[in-house]
Amino acid sequence: MGKNLIQQRRGKGTHKFRAPSFRYKGRVEYSLLSDNVLSGEVIDIINCPGHTAPLAHIKYDNGEEIITIAPEGIRVGEKVSYGKGIIRPGNVMKLKDMPEGTAIFNIEAQPGDGGKFVRSSGCFAKLVSKFHDKIVVLLPSKKEKEFKGNCRASIGIIAGSGRKEKPFYKAGNKYKAMKAKNKLYPRVSGVSMNSVDHPFGGSSSHSKGRPTQAARNAPPGRKVGKIAPKKTGKR
Repeated sequence: MGKNLIQQRRGKGTHKFRAPSFRYKGRVEYSLLSDNVLSGEVIDIINCPGHTAPLAHIKYDNGEEIITIAPEGIRVGEKVSYGKGIIRPGNVMKLKDMPEGTAIFNIEAQPGDGGKFVRSSGCFAKLVSKFHDKIVVLLPSKKEKEFKGNCRASIGIIAGSGRKEKPFYKAGNKYKAMKAKNKLYPRVSGVSMNSVDHPFGGSSSHSKGRPTQAARNAPPGRKVGKIAPKKTGKR
């Protein structure tokens, strides 16, 4: 009998691969606030190991408190708003109420889902154009995506933009950073593994012993490499 491949062991949900969510400060999302214009105040700036950017703890004047991603330039005691208002970092409003060219982040994929796009430190998207039935947004990947006008987003650029500028210097620092989020590290290529660990493993190091194409209906564990490719090889 062999043993499960790495991708099969991760799906089992054991403590080795489970995220340490008990250390996270809270869920970052827009709560179901009313359609009225609300004013809030930044109570605290939070460092959370589950997020690459600092978080802002905001209390609105209706008594509701949320945790959201902090934009650049925000500080404790600063006033923010929800709904139609001034275009200022930290304010939240619907895409249809923003002017073209606004820098935004934490964009909802569907109205009310709490924010799904552009949430990493230093990132921002730009509202390109507005139509009566859709809003076109330029994402950090330079890809344009269409959103509904009622989707909410925060204004500004996410804080922590210099995170990637400091090098790790050694593998031990990278290991500790990955361990804080319980990520699998180091990531080894399949051809470097033993045959029991990966379909490409075994034999002599970096020479593949079988084709890298996998069928569309291949079982879990074999579905690696080029999955049901229409074309392979050089163009």
